Amino acid sequence: MKTWFITGASRGFGALVAERALASGDNVVATARNPQTIVERFGPHPRLLPLALDVTNEPQARSAVETAVDRFGSIDVLFNNAGYGLLGAVEETTGDEVEKLYRTNVFGVLTVTRAVLPYMRAQRSGRILNVSSIGGYRAAAGFGVYCSTKFAVEGLTEALHAELEPLGIHVTVVEPGYFRTDFLDSSSLTVAPASISDYNATAGAVRNVASDLNHAQPGDPQRLAKVLVEFVNAPNPPVRLPLGSDTVAAIVAKHEADDAILDEWHDVSISTDFVEQAA
Repeated sequence: MKTWFITGASRGFGALVAERALASGDNVVATARNPQTIVERFGPHPRLLPLALDVTNEPQARSAVETAVDRFGSIDVLFNNAGYGLLGAVEETTGDEVEKLYRTNVFGVLTVTRAVLPYMRAQRSGRILNVSSIGGYRAAAGFGVYCSTKFAVEGLTEALHAELEPLGIHVTVVEPGYFRTDFLDSSSLTVAPASISDYNATAGAVRNVASDLNHAQPGDPQRLAKVLVEFVNAPNPPVRLPLGSDTVAAIVAKHEADDAILDEWHDVSISTDFVEQAA
């Protein structure tokens, strides 16, 4: 039996993973800004602990983690799932919108992870799953600021993986493509109110595509939840876990594009080293 600590557990991936983890016999600490939404979804359950948590609130995060450990004795899996999207060209987004997004998508991951790590280090075991996106591997017009937050999560995860693996703690960044959740709904996606006509063919076109794609995405969120609940038992988990055929295709395309850059600019790239003079 494992104990999960899940952020953003009232809906989307968080709720589905919580549901499947409970069904598998695990304990679940399900957190949300309003824990009543968790109670309404799951009802009473002896292995479920709903807690209030705004991931941008560090004292609340530490208190929630302490309460979880007091109730279940440990935290074995941290699922950093809370986050939301921001759609609009980089120039169209305001400073306030950018800062708010970073507080949740980046600083929230840092806050909750730092609160949990002392307990995982003490027990010399644990799994951390940080939700990124295909947008954390390659950026796209219209999602530039959002992608930048997920690039940050990718970098943090790679560093945490290196720092914590010797302590028996495995860290993986999860990279979903487009899944049929409410991510493209107004409840999970903020759209920049400003619209600049010069971006109609790029970020503007993405606004239209996102609207058409909503609830027609190729990914099955139930299958993702099943994969993740089983994944935490993998003895040697990878640092990144791409999920979805669209994610796989995008990663392959980026590798090919980067290889082409290296081939074309190889001599320029290595020309900046010091040239050692012969004795």
